[in-house]
Amino acid sequence: MFSKNVIPYYTIIIMCFFMFFAQKIISQTIQFTMPKEETEHEGTWLQWPHQYEYGITYRNRLDATWVAITKALVTNEKVHIIAYNATEQSRITNLLTAANVPLANIDFYLFPTNDVWVRDNGPVFVFDNNDVMYIEDWGFNGWGGKFNYNKCNPIPTYVGNSTGINVIDLNSVMVLEGGAIEIDGNGVLMATKSSILSQSPPNSVRNPGMSVAQAESFFTQYLGVNKFIWLDGVAGDPDDVTDMHIDGFAKFTNDSIIVTMNTADLTYWGVPSSDINILYNSTNINGKPYSFVFLPLTQNNVVTTYGNNLGYKGSYVNYYIANKVVLVPNYNDPNDVVANSIIQNLYPNRNVIGIDCRNLYENGGMVHCVTQQQPQSSNQMGLNNQKINKTSINIYPNPASSSISVNFTTFINNGELIIYNVYGKEVKRISNISGQEITFEINLSSGMYFLSLIKGDENILVEKFLIVSDR
Repeated sequence: MFSKNVIPYYTIIIMCFFMFFAQKIISQTIQFTMPKEETEHEGTWLQWPHQYEYGITYRNRLDATWVAITKALVTNEKVHIIAYNATEQSRITNLLTAANVPLANIDFYLFPTNDVWVRDNGPVFVFDNNDVMYIEDWGFNGWGGKFNYNKCNPIPTYVGNSTGINVIDLNSVMVLEGGAIEIDGNGVLMATKSSILSQSPPNSVRNPGMSVAQAESFFTQYLGVNKFIWLDGVAGDPDDVTDMHIDGFAKFTNDSIIVTMNTADLTYWGVPSSDINILYNSTNINGKPYSFVFLPLTQNNVVTTYGNNLGYKGSYVNYYIANKVVLVPNYNDPNDVVANSIIQNLYPNRNVIGIDCRNLYENGGMVHCVTQQQPQSSNQMGLNNQKINKTSINIYPNPASSSISVNFTTFINNGELIIYNVYGKEVKRISNISGQEITFEINLSSGMYFLSLIKGDENILVEKFLIVSDR
């Protein structure tokens, strides 16, 4: 006899089967495209430093960089701050207020995290062919298991659940850090194999047994790219946690220009000579060679704000392109002004702002590593060009014993809400859904169900739920 609070094992098996089946249907029928970084943003996501993994000193040494990034962004786009908890939110608010950073364009999401690297573990925003936005939740395993990652890995799904943006769960498909890839916005992806496909050493492995062809097929389907520039990279370097992320030394400006370093500086960075040759001879989607713009390394070894000489130089390539500004890592070095000037010439319609990254760089990253763009979409623009698409369905409890409550919000017009059982039979339909919030009760027998919001022939949103009854 089963307790009423226990889900029978056969129901769980059915549930897992249909979750797998539904994911396969979606992945086989929808093509996704990731916009390039300089596409208009709705906002930028940040994971704020905290004390709960590496202590108060770690947190305090990084706060100023996050304040500077936020201050540079808030006048031209939203800043979505992921804070560890309510106590941290209050602390961050006080920091921003003390720095005269306006709060009107800032919102907070309270999710525990291990660390700050939202580029690598955070949401990847893509669009389908109908310009509907999705969040892709790729797997994250702490750069091959070097650091704790259990709190950071689910962040994309948490963001999707909180914003109402549909999430595509790719954790079982591929481990992928955002800093491991660069796209040119016209069908080309650039990456190092060492940060995606290396099979050794043990703490550098992301995707055991995955081939280049398999990786490319996933990138084509989920990022919308068709041509690949593969560098070998270097795995297992004790000074590079990422196993040579591409965004540390090469970046697309557009589909004709790559920003990188000269041969001597790339060699200093540890890039193999064979990779330098591949990079310098790469071509775009039309087979035309890219032009190159070279940024210097810092003139001197980087020294933190508290006097620790790191013993190595810093890169300026890891910059972040926002709506009206470009945030460039700066190091209190003579070459700051040189790099800022070169980058300013590349983006004449944006204002270059140097962000002091000395303390951040000590921990292995720069500006691009700790930012993640959320692009704007034409079908998510409403009155006064404000984003109003918050289509969401909340079903609770789930699983339920017999009756569920559905809280439903959307801004589409003349949609229909349909519930199907596992055999595809319609069991309930509500028509004429338009720009409103609806709450209703449904009584159903035991089983797995799918609740679908449709408009015409298009599926806008699908949610699954389970009824477990002892009747």
